Amino acid sequence: MYSFRNDYGEGAHPAILDALRKDNTAQEEGYGMDRHTENSVSMIREQINDPGAEVHLLSGGTQTNLIAISAFLRPHEACIAPATGHISTHETGAIEATGHKLLTVKTPDGKLTPELISPVLAEHHFEHMVKPAMVYISNPTELGTVYTGAELEALSAYCRKKNLLLYADGARLGAALVIEKAGLSLGGIYRLTDAFFIGGTKLGALLGEALVIRHESLRADFRYLIKQRGGLLAKGRVLGIQFETLFRDNLYFDLARHGNEMARRLAGGLREAGCSFLIDSPTNQIFPVMADPVIEKLSGRFGFYVWAKAGENRSAIRLVTSWATPPEAVEAFLEAYREIKEGVHA
Repeated sequence: MYSFRNDYGEGAHPAILDALRKDNTAQEEGYGMDRHTENSVSMIREQINDPGAEVHLLSGGTQTNLIAISAFLRPHEACIAPATGHISTHETGAIEATGHKLLTVKTPDGKLTPELISPVLAEHHFEHMVKPAMVYISNPTELGTVYTGAELEALSAYCRKKNLLLYADGARLGAALVIEKAGLSLGGIYRLTDAFFIGGTKLGALLGEALVIRHESLRADFRYLIKQRGGLLAKGRVLGIQFETLFRDNLYFDLARHGNEMARRLAGGLREAGCSFLIDSPTNQIFPVMADPVIEKLSGRFGFYVWAKAGENRSAIRLVTSWATPPEAVEAFLEAYREIKEGVHA
């Protein structure tokens, strides 16, 4: 049974496994002081056009969000996030467990805008309530939508005007960066946010995220805080080798393009077969709407999540393609959908 449940179900790209195997017995310094980590940090700095940027390699997205957000906020400060945001839904209250309230906002497409943030600031206006101090976004969002360069420019300008930190969860950042019409680049993301991370776990690595901190006031003693939260990996080389490989010869972006392309083929074939969609997503997460009997039969052949009800006897499912999704799996799903749909409606 082929699974479209997520984009981390496979292990790692063969080039990463080869690199790990090649240097397996070479001795390296620990805790991110190895030559591979130093090289990967230099490669990321080159990508964002700042040789002085602070970069830290961490093992996972939830860990990265928890360490960064709790470090950046003072005890009385809160974080504004979309109601669909990962920290709002799938991180087991990690941010709240550090003592910081999440102020969630319902959005039509998973994206925050100045117009959506403004009422939150108006409501939380004095010392008897938490103080909004950060805006959290993910790009792409959990609905597969993407902030364009223009949208990010507007959001960044608003946050700076209102003295709000802007933090971007980049678990699937590569999928957004390779959407040409979005007009995004790593340098642009760096310029417009105070901190963000580059996700490796969902883009070909065994594990790992690269946290990039632009705002100088957020950098102080950050390695102390990583260690205190259990995030300073003794065998930091494992992370360094992976990001070194991902940013060599544009592998990171090539893998992101493949995931997006497989999703486009899947969406195009479903649309031709008469399928509608919950939301228009240009990345590797798509949300087709199907009759519940069709979904039930498809679930016996493929792995996926039922996402939301979409009317009487209809639901939206989530299909996620990855850096490793073969075209044959896409074609098999489309063939099964056409066959089952015809049988259900016969």
